[in-house]
Amino acid sequence: MIFEDENGLLIRALHFASEKHVHQRRKGEDRIPYINHPIAVTEILWTVGEVREPVILAAALLHDTIEDTETSPEELKSHFGEAVLRLVLEMTDDKSLPKRQRKQLQVDHACELSHGARLIKLADKAHNIQSLMDSPPSGWSDEWKRSYMLWAREVVEGLRGTHDGLEQHFDTICDKIMF
Repeated sequence: MIFEDENGLLIRALHFASEKHVHQRRKGEDRIPYINHPIAVTEILWTVGEVREPVILAAALLHDTIEDTETSPEELKSHFGEAVLRLVLEMTDDKSLPKRQRKQLQVDHACELSHGARLIKLADKAHNIQSLMDSPPSGWSDEWKRSYMLWAREVVEGLRGTHDGLEQHFDTICDKIMF
């Protein structure tokens, strides 16, 4: 797929993701619009990771569209091409599986992800942990939050060696947690 330029790809990915996530909210007490999450993941990639590859940045904006909206792989491919689709699919959990199995598969397969998907996964986990600190889901006990953080650390262990800056960013966020 050919785009007018790299900026066009990113703007269209942002627009697409915002339309797909328009009625969704994050689980945190603040219930922020869901689109803030993929934007934050992309910002972490840009600022902390110094990632400049448009395909990776577009996939970061779109990383939850197949998993959490009615977006089909074919639709994503037709709008953004095979390379973006491949990265998004690597980030997509199979929602037909039980939650515990999906979480274990993330741990088991982290080291098998492509470099681009590993970068996105690092930024995604960092933002999820930051969100857990800033606005935890109502009803989550400290033990449940701790359990989530330990699981995220397991996933990130499988990503070690991908990007020092993103890994340090994740570790710094985790080190600040007090619950």
